[in-house]
Amino acid sequence: MSIDTPDTSPLAPLDPASTESVSALSGSTGDVVMSVSDDALATVRDIRSAEPDPSALALRVAITGTKGVEYTYDLSFEEIDAVDEDHVRYTVEDLTVVIPTDSVELLRGAELDLPKSAGQGGLVIRNPNRADPLANLNIELTGDVADKVTQLLEASINPMLAAHGGFATLVGVDEKNNVYLTMGGGCQGCSASAATLTDGIQQSIRENIPEVLEVIDATDHSSGENPFYS
Repeated sequence: MSIDTPDTSPLAPLDPASTESVSALSGSTGDVVMSVSDDALATVRDIRSAEPDPSALALRVAITGTKGVEYTYDLSFEEIDAVDEDHVRYTVEDLTVVIPTDSVELLRGAELDLPKSAGQGGLVIRNPNRADPLANLNIELTGDVADKVTQLLEASINPMLAAHGGFATLVGVDEKNNVYLTMGGGCQGCSASAATLTDGIQQSIRENIPEVLEVIDATDHSSGENPFYS
């Protein structure tokens, strides 16, 4: 049985440090890879209780792919006795959690919790680890810094932003190789645009164009159609 986890914006990730939930760690045993908040634990228990033999089931959490700089996940119940050795297992109070070994380090430090938005159902995973949005792309960047940034925006960054109605445009590059960008569409006036720039765009540009010193947002966010919309 699968469990729904709402998507989070790939270039505006939730900040784990900003959450106020309390994880149920006091009753945990084993190598706790991903913590579980008290609210999420109660929700998982409720869902599990509808199964024929709840106590025989483990919560399996696996990373299935990427969406921008965020990972995508699969949550399901599996029979504890049927889980193979290629998993790490631990308990959070009465809940057994199993994670495939190839997802362990990518999930380490994450937390399973409930959404913060009122009316949003399901579960969310707040993961401090970030995916490499260019991992499966073969992009050869050529030319000067401005040319390389433009190619990277067109090939990788803007297609990800487009899923949320946004885009980034190169304004210019100064003599110190600082890159100036403006953010448009859904990104202009977005309260999460700083996280988008820092966690997504700046990371991609600096990792793939090492000569870039800083990436600076030159957008006038106060003039967007939806100022501070997120």
